[in-house]
Amino acid sequence: MNNLSGKASLNNAEVYRNLSFESYIEGILSGNRSILARAITLIESTLEKHQQKAQELLSQLLPYSGNSIRIGITGSPGVGKSTFIENFGLFLCEKGHKVAVLTIDPTSILSKGSILGDKTRMEKLAQHQNAFIRPSPSGGMQGGVSKKTRETILLCESAGFDIIIVETVGVGQSEVLVRSMVDFFLLMIHPGAGDQIQAFKKGIVELADAILVNKADGENIELAKITFREYQQALNYISPATDGWNTEILLASAIRKIGIEETWATIERFKEITIATGVFQLRRREQVLDWMYSMIKERIIDSFLNNPKVKALLPEIESQLFQSKITPTQAVNKIFSVLKYENFGCNE
Repeated sequence: MNNLSGKASLNNAEVYRNLSFESYIEGILSGNRSILARAITLIESTLEKHQQKAQELLSQLLPYSGNSIRIGITGSPGVGKSTFIENFGLFLCEKGHKVAVLTIDPTSILSKGSILGDKTRMEKLAQHQNAFIRPSPSGGMQGGVSKKTRETILLCESAGFDIIIVETVGVGQSEVLVRSMVDFFLLMIHPGAGDQIQAFKKGIVELADAILVNKADGENIELAKITFREYQQALNYISPATDGWNTEILLASAIRKIGIEETWATIERFKEITIATGVFQLRRREQVLDWMYSMIKERIIDSFLNNPKVKALLPEIESQLFQSKITPTQAVNKIFSVLKYENFGCNE
């Protein structure tokens, strides 16, 4: 065992900058959070040499992953996600669980970095020895999900974290991508949201395994109960997101730590039922397939847009579009006509 223990400090930059492959493996498997953070930085890098090392690392760690419950938590801004996750995480840590929280921050259009950046959130949870919090920019992806979220989940599981929480941006985009990488999906809503199930909520309710009416305290209690009943009624007309499981609705006050234990009991019951029916295992297989196909789509789009012929043709096509000389469909047909025999780098 080398001296890269869990007590090592990130201030020791030189040590972590030149970590050997063996040190990454050893550090992650021993639960060293500093090395885990460095490994996540490695997989987030766009440099080819880093990507090669990252994929080799993930391949070696794959047998140690998968032993967790993956929980997606979403909701509109201001609903209290961070407060709930912090108190929920602390509750789980005190029960002996190891909790990893992946907070997906919005990406700045200008800087391409995380807008929230170093904003202090979940301070108490971040200091707990059984917790690990990692913010990362969404990269502008639909649903506010970082490109490397799936890889990060595997790394955290390999480091011994048995509960993975993915907190999404929740700014109105489709959260389908989150659903495709977690086992249990929790939607948090405000009291009073039941009387107008907006487009965002209406679509996402169909993906939720549980709905949490938060801020059920003080003057909001009666309003929260009304919202609870309205969503309870609405669920009668929506198919459950998971076979064999009826979407549940809970009341909570994150700031007063009400509903925390009930939420965990719901998730435990969900896992028990879905494992018994085989739905849990099926969802995990679907997650892997979705991961592969999303990467195929990403590779094809990237290869297409970087193809020299496409780059040369696009200015002319765009000009014709702006002048209303061709329709978008004709534009696409023209581009693909010159790429009829291209393979988009798929024979690499």
